[in-house]
Amino acid sequence: MISKTRAIRIGRITIGGGNRLALIAGPCVIENRDRCLRLARRLASWTRRTGIPFVFKASYDKANRTGLKSFRGPGIKAGLDILNEIKQRIGCAVLTDVHDVCQVEAVAGVVDAVQIPAFLCRQTDLLVAVARTGLPVNLKKGQFMAPEDMRHVIAKIESTGNHNIILAERGSCFGYHNLVVDMRGLETMRRTGYPVVFDATHSVQRPAAGAGCSAGDAGYIPTLARAAVGAGCDAIFMEVAFDPKRALCDGQNSIAMRHVPPLWRQLAAIDAVVRQGAAAEANGTGL
Repeated sequence: MISKTRAIRIGRITIGGGNRLALIAGPCVIENRDRCLRLARRLASWTRRTGIPFVFKASYDKANRTGLKSFRGPGIKAGLDILNEIKQRIGCAVLTDVHDVCQVEAVAGVVDAVQIPAFLCRQTDLLVAVARTGLPVNLKKGQFMAPEDMRHVIAKIESTGNHNIILAERGSCFGYHNLVVDMRGLETMRRTGYPVVFDATHSVQRPAAGAGCSAGDAGYIPTLARAAVGAGCDAIFMEVAFDPKRALCDGQNSIAMRHVPPLWRQLAAIDAVVRQGAAAEANGTGL
């Protein structure tokens, strides 16, 4: 049986609570203003036409890059200016991540939701500072954590009175330079009562397996995304690029924009079956 979850509002869209599958997507990092706005417009236009609940995500700074010289982004000031322009001009909800307590106030003044990076999901001061903004918090499960242990992370957020929480699965460390996904973890985390996002692109990452950077197996993105939706996740997270081969960050585990709509048609069909089955179970009409 698939667990019920809270409905969490991010801007004008809702994730969880039995609502249709939502999409959180965008480039891994803001590479420049024009490219970021162009991708945001494409995603927003397509999701509006098709009625997909959509949140745009991009990072202004990737502080945990493998190598010292890896591209990190434009920084907080320029990055937040671009995210604010996307929010105001394109009109979609916006999500970004923070790496330090000193960033929280500025970020909260722009975005609709704040993301806690997987490597920082146990940083108490950061969690509490983000929670006190009152904004929805997308908590990425650390690659080193069991899904049931996320209850301790949740408790830190809830201690502030903030119950606007989403949990994200992004794979678990499996030896060196590899991640695996245990689909049971999606249901384990949904039993907390909070909706769960499946990060279909970071889950195929091969951490630090490149030449001073992370590599990835993007060909498995559709496979894992379909499995996660079948397992009952509430949203899919994808790093999207017009040309992943030219992306300045995480290109090997990003999906090309042109591949997103056909994949989403499959995911939406699976989601409809899952929700129909859940409704039948709830009404006692299932097999």
